[in-house]
Amino acid sequence: MSVSSLSFARLLDGLKAAGEDTRLRLLALLGEGELTVSELTEILGQSQPRISRHLKLLAEAGLVERFREASWVFYRRAVEAPGAPLAEALLALMAPDDDILLRDHERLEAVRAARAAHAQDYFRAHAHEWDAIRRLHAPEVEVEQAIKDSLQEADISSLLDLGTGTGRILELFAPRIGRGVGIDLSADMLAVARANLERAGVRNATVRQGDIYNLALPRDAFDVVIIHQVLHFLEDAPRALKEAARVLRPGGRLLVVDFDPHELEFLREQHAHRRLGFAPEIMDSWLSQAGLVPQSHRSLAPRADGKLTVSLWLARDPRVATAQAQQNKEVA
Repeated sequence: MSVSSLSFARLLDGLKAAGEDTRLRLLALLGEGELTVSELTEILGQSQPRISRHLKLLAEAGLVERFREASWVFYRRAVEAPGAPLAEALLALMAPDDDILLRDHERLEAVRAARAAHAQDYFRAHAHEWDAIRRLHAPEVEVEQAIKDSLQEADISSLLDLGTGTGRILELFAPRIGRGVGIDLSADMLAVARANLERAGVRNATVRQGDIYNLALPRDAFDVVIIHQVLHFLEDAPRALKEAARVLRPGGRLLVVDFDPHELEFLREQHAHRRLGFAPEIMDSWLSQAGLVPQSHRSLAPRADGKLTVSLWLARDPRVATAQAQQNKEVA
């Protein structure tokens, strides 16, 4: 849907909602990622009731979307709501060097930095027990077998493991890949990964420090990208998926492994989880927005002791199929 296809009433409602100082600033901030009311309150320096009232008006006009995860409520710029085209058009009209928007962006970066520091502190404190913590969340043996099964038919000359952690995924696939690269932001986690890979005798995989949102890697570089139990730590999962898709070769596969939706708040409070799992329809939408074709979704049910359900989403880069279809059409 384009802006030109909006009804008069919806366009008028959207313009009324956005035509106010604070609400336009909120729209600009939410154009950069998902934020909570408390975070927006901190950035704009206004009361929570006032921010909540402005967000309600923006949501009613379809310019932003609201979703709840346990006790937290997130807001983001509308992507699928009827007002999404207008929100996109308004954001495109905003000058990125505007003084007001620049100040808001600086405060946004401060909020993001605080969240990143919290996550880093957790990784630093738990680096050497990371695998043990994972085993508390899901049956690791079953998950690893499901990961291998999901990529059983994929030819893997090059594999990228984003948020490599202890390096376990690289170790798991080392016998069947040409080369592997693991990326992690935490230097402590990279030290653990290097020690694990050396101990396992893995020589065809390396790890390096990097930003999952801005990989220092060329486009079309990997046959397979795996994001294993990482997205729930991130503030902007769709952005990470788009960056992962960028480095996939034509026809390459992206495998995401994470939790189903849950309400275990202690994971957020004690273990720096940003998101409490992901619904299948949300993940499929994000993968499609990244330019990939969702292929399969598999859930591994928790055991009787109440551990978390793990899901695996497999998606494919469509470019090989597209090129082949065009070639067949030309031949015909």
